[in-house]
Amino acid sequence: MNGNSSSRLEGAVVAVAGAAGPAGRAALLRLAEAGATVVASDADPGRLAEAVDAARYAHGGATVTGDTVDLLDLNATREWADKTEKEFGRIDGLVHLVGGWRGGATFAETDLADWQLLEKLLIRTVQHTSLAFHDGLLRSDRGRFVLISAAGASKPTAGNAAYSASKAAAEAWTLALADSFRKAGGEEGPKAAAAILVVKALVHDAMRAERPNAKFAGFTDVTELAEAIAGVWDRPAREANGQRLWLTPKP
Repeated sequence: MNGNSSSRLEGAVVAVAGAAGPAGRAALLRLAEAGATVVASDADPGRLAEAVDAARYAHGGATVTGDTVDLLDLNATREWADKTEKEFGRIDGLVHLVGGWRGGATFAETDLADWQLLEKLLIRTVQHTSLAFHDGLLRSDRGRFVLISAAGASKPTAGNAAYSASKAAAEAWTLALADSFRKAGGEEGPKAAAAILVVKALVHDAMRAERPNAKFAGFTDVTELAEAIAGVWDRPAREANGQRLWLTPKP
């Protein structure tokens, strides 16, 4: 463990949206290891409970809690943010891991039903979490909003129009949040930061087991992503705010 990230996350309260998937599980483990109080949410209560229990078990004494939250409901998301800050006295981070992918073979075969789904999963949840946690992160001395994005947002392929456009919109929204943090900081610079971690795609052990001969070239392991998430707290807010931090070569 990097001692620096441990010191910045020690005692921090970090919310993780979309926490029940492989990336979420890795993030819960890494944040708990660094001494953070972790507040996890997911739409799937069963998988969420498993993820929370795994993080608690791996790091005895760590405070890891789970809330089933409908992030497509702005009021419910605000209630989650308010409850978290009230219960723990502060909120120092929101890590956005809500994912989803739909795509086709060609541009002409794009199904706009894919867009309707991805707009909810990849854009609306970013809008709601950023609006709900904005003020609390500004009250923190180390507030961080971390979005996980994809290289395809910068270089879309023909069959991935809906996915890439959704990711690009989420990035733009997050950069607007970063500008709000910049303006709030005035001449002294931002105290909170909104940063984007860019991957080509993610890979985890179960995927490798299913496809033992696959190379997954350029993919980021979920444990590496979790390390990068924790590392956002290492960076001064001024250096992290409004930045795309590439975990894969730029396209």
